[in-house]
Amino acid sequence: MAGHSKWANIKHKKAREDARRGKIFTRLVKKISSAARRGGGDPETNPELRLFVQKAKDANMPNENIERAILKATGQLEGVTYTDFSYEGYGPGGVAFFVEGSTDNKNRTVAEIRHTFTKFGGNLGEDGCVRWMFTSQGLMSLSEDEVEDPDELMMLAAEHGALDFEQDDGVITITTEPTEFHAVRDALVEAGYEEFLSDEITMVADNKVEPDLSAVKSNMKLIDMLEDNDDVENFYHNLELSDEVAAELDA
Repeated sequence: MAGHSKWANIKHKKAREDARRGKIFTRLVKKISSAARRGGGDPETNPELRLFVQKAKDANMPNENIERAILKATGQLEGVTYTDFSYEGYGPGGVAFFVEGSTDNKNRTVAEIRHTFTKFGGNLGEDGCVRWMFTSQGLMSLSEDEVEDPDELMMLAAEHGALDFEQDDGVITITTEPTEFHAVRDALVEAGYEEFLSDEITMVADNKVEPDLSAVKSNMKLIDMLEDNDDVENFYHNLELSDEVAAELDA
């Protein structure tokens, strides 16, 4: 990695705020649904689903919510049929977005997502217009305060297949291939590293853009609205914050 993402710090702060606002359940339901649809509804044979089910239990989500999310995703709820979708577009300042999810009404969903982009000065594009900009990776972030010996952590992660290890601005970030993510994470958890700031298989932009403060604020509003859309399960962008914009946001 070429330097820790300042956007990642904003993301970590947003995650804590969302947890306080109760939005964490909504996000976890989406993650559970997405994992179940990709790899099946049995956590014992689906490591990704097992990860998010455990996260949901750690967050005290009721078991019936977890089970309903799995049943919905695997098509076992009678009379409900969901179709996967992906949309691509641009936010203000040329920020690329790749959006994934599932819906029981594709016309409604595309209208809502198009409205979201338009409302904040962006636009949807044609299939393939931004997907090529992103690469699938496993990412784990920990606070340096939770790690006694970073060198020991780095060696452990490398032994189990980690690609990269970075320390910056109080955060340690470990990068893996998607296929090695669960092996590395399981090894870290077994060694006592459990307080992750984030841990997920995600799409990482090959190139970032650093728009001005006004565009960043509009993109953040766009991001909030996508997060609140029940049909959207994952979305990825290449927004990065310049030092100046990050300082202004912190202020």
